[in-house]
Amino acid sequence: MAPAVKNTDSAATNACLAPSASKKPLSMGTALPYETRTAMHLKGLVPSGVEDFAAQEARAYEQLRNKGTDLEKYIFLSWLRNTNLNLFYRMVLKHLKEIAPIIYTPTVGQACQEFSHIYPFLAPPAAVDGLYVPFNEVDSIDEIIANYKASIPEGCRPETTVITDGSRILGLGDLGMNGMGIPVGKLQLYVAAAGLDPNNCLPIVLDFGTDNPKYLEDPLYLGIRQKRPADNEFYAATEKVLNGLTRAFPGIFIQFEDFNTPHAFGLLDQWRDRILCFNDDIQGTGSVILAGFISAIKLAGIPAADQRILFVGAGSAGVGVAKQLVDYLVLEHKIPEEQAKAMFWFVDSRGIITADRGDTLADHKVYFARSDNNGVQCKDLDEAIEFVKPTAMIGLSTIYKAFNEKILRRVNEINTVARPIIFPLSNPKTKAECTFEEAMQFTDNRVLFASGTAFPEYTIPGTNDTRVPGQGNNMYVFPPIGLGAKLAKPTSITDSMIFAVSKALSNTLSADEIARGELYPRIERIRETSAQVAAAFVHQAVREGLAQDQYWVDLVNANPASSATSEIPDGTYSQAVLDEVTKNMWAPADSVHQVISTKLLENKGSVARDHLANERTYLAWIRTSLSLVTVGVAIRQLYRVTIDLGSDANAAAPEDYEEPLAGKALGVSFVIMGIIFVLVGLYRYFRSQYLMTSGKFPVSRNMVGACAAATMALLVGLLVSMFADN
Repeated sequence: MAPAVKNTDSAATNACLAPSASKKPLSMGTALPYETRTAMHLKGLVPSGVEDFAAQEARAYEQLRNKGTDLEKYIFLSWLRNTNLNLFYRMVLKHLKEIAPIIYTPTVGQACQEFSHIYPFLAPPAAVDGLYVPFNEVDSIDEIIANYKASIPEGCRPETTVITDGSRILGLGDLGMNGMGIPVGKLQLYVAAAGLDPNNCLPIVLDFGTDNPKYLEDPLYLGIRQKRPADNEFYAATEKVLNGLTRAFPGIFIQFEDFNTPHAFGLLDQWRDRILCFNDDIQGTGSVILAGFISAIKLAGIPAADQRILFVGAGSAGVGVAKQLVDYLVLEHKIPEEQAKAMFWFVDSRGIITADRGDTLADHKVYFARSDNNGVQCKDLDEAIEFVKPTAMIGLSTIYKAFNEKILRRVNEINTVARPIIFPLSNPKTKAECTFEEAMQFTDNRVLFASGTAFPEYTIPGTNDTRVPGQGNNMYVFPPIGLGAKLAKPTSITDSMIFAVSKALSNTLSADEIARGELYPRIERIRETSAQVAAAFVHQAVREGLAQDQYWVDLVNANPASSATSEIPDGTYSQAVLDEVTKNMWAPADSVHQVISTKLLENKGSVARDHLANERTYLAWIRTSLSLVTVGVAIRQLYRVTIDLGSDANAAAPEDYEEPLAGKALGVSFVIMGIIFVLVGLYRYFRSQYLMTSGKFPVSRNMVGACAAATMALLVGLLVSMFADN
């Protein structure tokens, strides 16, 4: 296995641009220097002013802030991503706390609902923003992928994909093809949070129909208008797509996203040991909530074994979270599995899930079905709280305000010793079980809080004490998992790797964050924490013997982090591995020349073709120069021959005749024009070479100038010495 590439200047090391911007030489806009505009034939196509990235950022940010609604901001940012990728990510990273809720939850939920109505503003005709795979075209998946390959520059190769069928988008239900906004948004977070290269990210929607009559009847709906297929047809079609992807892009990391609960579990069970894949709803949500719960247990005031955890909502995400919490209690606190499982209760639409409730339970609910209820059946959340007396309440119900004032006050009363743990995790904000402000007010400011969507900070009335809500956002874990998978190339993503990620994330809290009772690191530090979590992932992949990239295997073995084993991961990492992970994180360009060289290298073709075109242009200048010099010399020689013939006819010595002044002037003029042409040709050649190699090879402007000057002097000297006697 080849060693991993050290990406010390990531923006300049890619010869391709993102698919959405690859055909747009103007995407640098007003940042293009004058000489580059000339070289790229852009004179008059851009306003005269040349500005730096900071000025562009200021203008774009001002335009963003002037938008009236979050959806308008979403559309503006989508347009910016499609027209100036570098500027888009510079602005996202600089204002991540403000922009993340716009490009992803909660705004992405509304964008998905309106996707078919705002689509022209999201994807201009020249932009390819991902793959749309209709159910009736899955047999043509190789052709679809080939079309995608043809639409992007040579050298681009998808390494990470997020794929959905839109059947369960956030808490909004079946949105069909409109769910494409989720893969697009997720991949933007992969780039922003963990430094994956946007050129190598591929969003995919499986357009397998929709059972939502709203969209089937919408005249502007862009997906296929049919009901969803039966389960056997779904799995057969999905298999064709996944096989096509892995044929075209071996080793690609595939994230399953927002499939309905049975299909989410079914796909993960079917594929997790066959390809490099991951389900964010099951594994990602569980991992990030586990990390927050680890932090909460440390602050709650009672032993972990005394926790009584009530889940409100029993879908794939909730069960996935609970199973990871059970694993944590078993591994970390040495609690037997049956005892750990007995710490959990689930409430669904029919009340507490019990083995004797009288209904047929979905497969994923059976593990946590209670058999110790002594015939008691709690029909609603109020009854469940009185029966369970929870110390922790985790909401994944998508029921707005399910944790109302009465519920929150009662949970607070129950927990007189321990601080109550309240996690309203449903997305978007309109589906959240409660807000941070409500949780603080109705628990006497004692709550240990984490939400699935962003909420504003809360200042305790009458004080200057401002509290920051924890956001159990999956963006803390899925980006570093993707980065670690890209680097270590494990054969599969194991539960131990996910556990290591949770432990690593909980360990990233600073002393100040812990002192303030925060459960997650500040979002402004997410690039830093993602590198640490990815480093822990790489270590765990190597410990388990599943990493395939020999460079990282050797690096981890040479720099062990701890005595952790593959069975009991601790989320640790070595500084050497962390440093290398950080070097491999993509970042937008800081230098205009980095982006210019990227565009010139692309030039709608390969690097070799660009250099060949430059060589041919240079040879054309040289041919013209030599032609002019030849004409000049020929004119002088013609006059000399005329003089010689004349001297013979008149029997006089040639030196007695003088060459006419016009002949000298005409010949010298042509020679001088030839010299000028060769000088201009040389200058253009070396200037183009500089632009194409800037940021790619160790070449400087002074070096290019020195080479050009030396070559020009040599050629001029040769021409003068050759024709001086004429």
